Amino acid sequence: MTKEEKYQNLLPQIQSLVSGETDTIANMANVVAALHEAFGFWWTGFYFVKNNAQKNTEELVLGPFQGPIACTRIPFGRGVCGTAWQRAETIVVPDVHSFPGHIACSSASNSEIVVPVIRNEHVVAVLDIDSREFGTFDDTDRRYLELLTQNLNML
Repeated sequence: MTKEEKYQNLLPQIQSLVSGETDTIANMANVVAALHEAFGFWWTGFYFVKNNAQKNTEELVLGPFQGPIACTRIPFGRGVCGTAWQRAETIVVPDVHSFPGHIACSSASNSEIVVPVIRNEHVVAVLDIDSREFGTFDDTDRRYLELLTQNLNML
């Protein structure tokens, strides 16, 4: 089965999983589990944009995920996740070791895709997926993961 066929089969299943459920955490947990299971990614998860009152700033805070332990907080504009948030656009990185300012939550991660979740013209979260292989992610992943985050009423 091609990558595109996997996404075409998976997206309706995910829609069914979250349909009628109003809890954001529950929906995100099921989305992450479904993606992680279907593709065997190294790390799959969400980060929420949250206010840090102590620092008087916003940052990404770890949400539901599957995989090894992860960075808990990521500043705006830092690493792939913070940069995708800053630019409000998907970033595909074939080799994370060559990405300026990459935050190595796990040295086993070699490629990454980060898709911002945008609501009312603001990034409210990011979907972050890492692979142990180089060059795992491409335009097919970008297209389907953007479609997933745009069409799911998770937030």
